[in-house]
Amino acid sequence: MLIRPAGAYDSDVIWPLLRDVFRRGDTYAVDPAISRQDALAYWVDRPDATFVAEHQERVLGTYYLCPNQSGGGAHVCNCGYIVDPSARGQGVARAMCEHSQEIAREIGYRAMQFNFVLESNEGAIRLWTRLGFQIIGTIPEAFDHPSLGYVAAHIMHKSLI
Repeated sequence: MLIRPAGAYDSDVIWPLLRDVFRRGDTYAVDPAISRQDALAYWVDRPDATFVAEHQERVLGTYYLCPNQSGGGAHVCNCGYIVDPSARGQGVARAMCEHSQEIAREIGYRAMQFNFVLESNEGAIRLWTRLGFQIIGTIPEAFDHPSLGYVAAHIMHKSLI
């Protein structure tokens, strides 16, 4: 698997991944009706960097990396990850998370924080925990899940130094 910076030419493969995840409305606090333009701005234009994971020229996933806060909090980064459903369980999310930590260290980030990991996203919580992230806080009833109703969201953190 190759993880490489996303280019403008990747928009046509990133958009369907974003669209499908955002439309489901069960993991990201993003308007399910978000437009292509706004979704790509959120995922590709706003962050410091966006990457794609590919195998044999097929994009299996994508992630972005950006400061979690500005000013005095800019040394902590945030990431978002999406894996193509057909590639789940193949180590793509793990590879992207490990890659994102390497890139974050190279850029000079001192920590990585995920602000809104839904308690219903058990696979992500399990993986992030295995990769050294800790739940440092929980927001009760933070997200109105389309099938589960209100669920809590965890804040997960890992030092990169």
